[in-house]
Formats: sequence, structure tokens, C-alpha cells
Amino acid sequence: MKKHYLFSQPHQPLFLLAFINALISMFLFMLLFKGIVSSEILSLNYHTYSFIFLLFTPSFLAFLFTTFPRFSATPPIEQQEYLRVFKLFIAGSIAFHVGIFTSTIIFTIGMILTFLAHLYASYILYNIYISSKMEEKQDQAWILIAMGFGIFSHFIFILSIWIPSLHTLSIEISIYLYLFILIFTVAQRMVPFFSHTPIEKHLERLKVIIGLLGLHIILEMIQTHSSFLVDSLLAYLTTKELLRWKLPFPNPNPLIWILHLALYWIPIAFLLSAITNIITLSTGVNFLSLGVHTLTLGFFLTMLIGFGTRVTLGHSGNMMHADRLTTTLFYWTQVVVLIRILTSIAVAIKWNFVLFFDLSITVWMVLFGLWASRFFPVLFSGKKLKS
Repeated sequence: MKKHYLFSQPHQPLFLLAFINALISMFLFMLLFKGIVSSEILSLNYHTYSFIFLLFTPSFLAFLFTTFPRFSATPPIEQQEYLRVFKLFIAGSIAFHVGIFTSTIIFTIGMILTFLAHLYASYILYNIYISSKMEEKQDQAWILIAMGFGIFSHFIFILSIWIPSLHTLSIEISIYLYLFILIFTVAQRMVPFFSHTPIEKHLERLKVIIGLLGLHIILEMIQTHSSFLVDSLLAYLTTKELLRWKLPFPNPNPLIWILHLALYWIPIAFLLSAITNIITLSTGVNFLSLGVHTLTLGFFLTMLIGFGTRVTLGHSGNMMHADRLTTTLFYWTQVVVLIRILTSIAVAIKWNFVLFFDLSITVWMVLFGLWASRFFPVLFSGKKLKS
């Protein structure tokens, strides 16, 4: 196993597994939602867990396992270490999906194995942090803080099987204090670097943004949709911060502009969240979590596709070049985001939700299916792509 090309670099097996999970999870969610198959697990919000911990978590760990040692000026992670994480993730993924149709016990075992993978991965990163002799380790510290929130939210998500009142809290923490802080910290370091526009970090503003994210969670736990003022402030502050970066957008390089687009979805997501929360509080109209989905797809997913493509190309000996198909995939990622926004609007105005639900599933499957057909051979065997 260790000698196979797939396992020669930490990002390769983790990306492969995460993208397979993305396809399986969305397909099963569609079957469950439409009632084509039935499962008692649907009530445990299978959809949310699968995307946070089976797609985004291994995907961004794949990136961190490659870059975190470089950030810290330490040796690369040993193969046996990242393969332990991968084995736990793949065992957890299998048990999780099998458990959906068999028993809550197997389903829970899958979550526990995935949690152990998450915990062990965080332990690896922590050991790198404490072994680093660098004086400046601010980014690494924020990444570890985010991972700490991730571990906590993962743990209470599992507990929510028996204590349902914890379910919403686990989702809020995992999205706003885990994934957002993690991805934004990495983006703040890497996107200006890739764009050749170095920035001086505004630590105080970052702390204010994180504080507001925490306040958003508190308000939402007290009263759903009550965070509209905080979301408005977040939209304003993130806009101000991104404008300060002066990123060269529009950029002729698709491998750059896809990362810029991901960042620009942040203030849009918070603005949409503020607007829809006000409308829902005053009228009761349901927007089907428009703000959250805009953040997770616009920022998290777009950044994942951008970073994932860069890492896959750059660590396989391929040219750092986005050909026509890759560029099309980047545009298609934005189609996924826009269709999901339209799905929420369709729910709000009570217009043909089924059509937009089916469209959102379809564009997602096409995105990950085409990405897999293009880049799985690169991850699996190091295939050299034609320019």
C-alpha cells in the first residue's frame, strides 16, 4: 500500500476520498430527500455532517498536510502518520454510509472513526507547531485554534445523536468558528502570495471578525434569525478587509481568479444572511438557509476547488496551468453557487422548488464528476496532462 503512487504524498489519498464522499453524499441525500430510499438516519441531518466532516475536513487537511510543515519550516509529515489519518477517514466514511441503511450503531461508529481521524490530524499539526523553531507562527496558531473548534463541534455533533438540542450548536460552531477561521486563515496567507500582492495582516480586524462570528452563534442559539445586525457588520468588515488587500481582480489567470472569487463570496454571503434573516423574522418567509449555503458553497467550496486544483497540478509535475476544461470547471463552480441561491429563492416565493432542487443536485454531481475524471488519474498515478 505504502509503495503505491497514490500514497506517496499526503494530499493525494485525502483529496481522492473527499471527492468520492462528495459524490456519494449528494447522491444519497437526493435519494433520501425524495423518499426513493428510507432511513431513520435522515433525521440526524446526514447532509450537514457528511459535507462538513467527510468532504471539507479531509480536503483541507490534505492541503494543510502539504503546506503546514512548510509554513513552520519543519520536515514533511511522515507517510505512516498521514496514512493513519487516511485509514481512519476511509473506515469512518464506509461505516457512516453503510450505517445509514443498516443501524444507528454502525452509523455512530462511522462518526467516531471520523472524529478520531480529525483528532489525530489535529495532533499531528500541533506537534509540528510546537517543534517549529520559527519565531512568527501566528497563522499556524489560528489554524490550530480553528482545528480546536472543529474537534469540539465534531464531538458535540456525535453527542447530538442522543442530545438533539446540541445539533444546531454543533453546526453553527463547525461552520463559523471551524471552517471559516481555518479557510480564511489559509486564504489570507496564500491568496495574496499567489497573486503577487503581499499584505500586512490586520490582526485586530481579524479578532473583531472572529468575535462577531462568536456573537452570531450566540444570537442564533437564543433566537433563530436574530443575527442580522452582526451579519451586516461582518459583511462590512470583510468587504473592507478584502478591499485592503488590493487583489488584482479581474485576473487573466484562472488559477488566481477562482481564489479571488471565493473570497468575494464572503461579504455577499453575510449580506444575504442579514437580509433574509430580517425578512424571515418579520414575515416568516423561509429562505432555506440561504446565507449559510452561500458561505459554504461560495467561499468554502470555491476555495476548495481552487486550492485542490493548484495542489494537484503543482505536486504532480504538471504545468501550473488551467486548460479549457479546468477553466470550465471553475466557472461551473459558480453555477453550483448560483443555482443553490436560486433554490432558496424558489422556496421563499413558493415556485417550483423541486425543479431547482434537482438542478442543484445535478450541477453538483457534474462538478465533482468532471473534476474526478480530470484529476483522479493525476492523484492516483501521477498522470501528465496535456496542455
